[in-house]
Amino acid sequence: MQTRVKICCINSIEEARMAIEFGASAIGLVGYMPSGPGVISDGLIREIASKIPPPVSTFLLTSETSADKIIEHHSRTHTSAIQIVDDVETDVYASIRKEIPSVKIVQAVHVTGEESIDRAVMISEYVDLILLDSGNPNLKIKELGGTGRTHNWKISRKIVEQSKMPVFLAGGLNPDNIKQAVEEVNPFGVDVCSGVRTDGKLDPYKLEKFFAAIS
Repeated sequence: MQTRVKICCINSIEEARMAIEFGASAIGLVGYMPSGPGVISDGLIREIASKIPPPVSTFLLTSETSADKIIEHHSRTHTSAIQIVDDVETDVYASIRKEIPSVKIVQAVHVTGEESIDRAVMISEYVDLILLDSGNPNLKIKELGGTGRTHNWKISRKIVEQSKMPVFLAGGLNPDNIKQAVEEVNPFGVDVCSGVRTDGKLDPYKLEKFFAAIS
């Protein structure tokens, strides 16, 4: 099965179109975050999402943690999926599903150690997709993605093998390590932001190398 690719930190319709032309099956649109790259306004997220034709998925990255706030954030953006990047209580998922059943729920799990395995597997019972990243929600200023760091792929592989739902791998991926990452983790999909950018801009040369490495 072809590995899906999500290009994150999209900041314009032009970047979205470039990502899709190279083969992205999803794009990530970053709402307010306490740290990290790619943040754009909710209005721009909505504008970009409205121009993306199915079957390409649009992910709203939200740092909100209550169901009401997450639903409210989505109401301003109208993406096809919500990527929750911080820890939430499991009842949040049911509340979101009840209010907006057509929207896919994605939970980011920041792989910090073996303890992440049980947590990710438990969460996979409630969501549509798990995304494994390399942030640290426990810092004073939370890191909730976009760190450019890899994590322990052996732990990620165990999560992929045990998860009830598909798993995307994120965190420090780039054209030089993506082939090894896919071979070691065997994820359903991969997610990349800074690894295909130069000076903050989406780089067609890096995109071409990235997609060639996993084709």
